[in-house]
Amino acid sequence: MIQEHQERPETVVGPLGERLDWDHLPPPTTSRWVVRRKAEVVAAVNGGLMTTMEACERYNLTLEELASWQRAVEREGMGGLRATRVQHHRHIRERRRPNA
Repeated sequence: MIQEHQERPETVVGPLGERLDWDHLPPPTTSRWVVRRKAEVVAAVNGGLMTTMEACERYNLTLEELASWQRAVEREGMGGLRATRVQHHRHIRERRRPNA
């Protein structure tokens, strides 16, 4: 029989090596996004615990915002999620753009 949807793990490895499941994700009402909470959402999506769309709907995020968190973790780990690091990298990218 063809499986229509992929089985999801019940837990994934969180950003600090801890077990992360639905009960240990940031609450849907989260409004203050500290580095750890962002990293937990990224780990949940990357590990298959939740889909990108589920994360965006649950936390009222745009696809671009979640994708930027994923890129930051990929490039620099949790430290890349600090607001000051995001601003720093944005500044560097803007300086590299050729003048139009």
